[in-house]
Amino acid sequence: MSMNLDALETSFDLIAPRGDELMDIFYSRLFAAPSVEPLFAHVDLRRQKGMLLAALVLLRKSLRDLDAIVPKLRELGARHVAYGAVPEHYPVVGAALLTSMAQVAGPAWTQEYEDAWSEAYGIVAGVMVEGAAAELRAAA
Repeated sequence: MSMNLDALETSFDLIAPRGDELMDIFYSRLFAAPSVEPLFAHVDLRRQKGMLLAALVLLRKSLRDLDAIVPKLRELGARHVAYGAVPEHYPVVGAALLTSMAQVAGPAWTQEYEDAWSEAYGIVAGVMVEGAAAELRAAA
């Protein structure tokens, strides 16, 4: 897995101090997608925002050893099956996340950051989808 680690770390460190704002913007954007909002119908949104922000912080801390968190990402993908998540939701989430990051960073957000996060999200989502697929096979 080759990623632009410097760009990922620098850009995350740029937006991290505004993590609460990032979560507010992200969920607002995410819920604009009608296919995704029902997945959160019975979710404590405040808690959910905290969990997502913590997951992003963990990802940031693990970027230089991403293989170490692959099992956790697979488990996360498997758990999302129970919430009704399907592979088609992942691009919607990714687009909302990247757009939200860019909004929080403002003019400091660069194409390099956008590309780095797009690639990183693709890797993370791919591993989560693998976990979801394994969960569905096990349940069948």
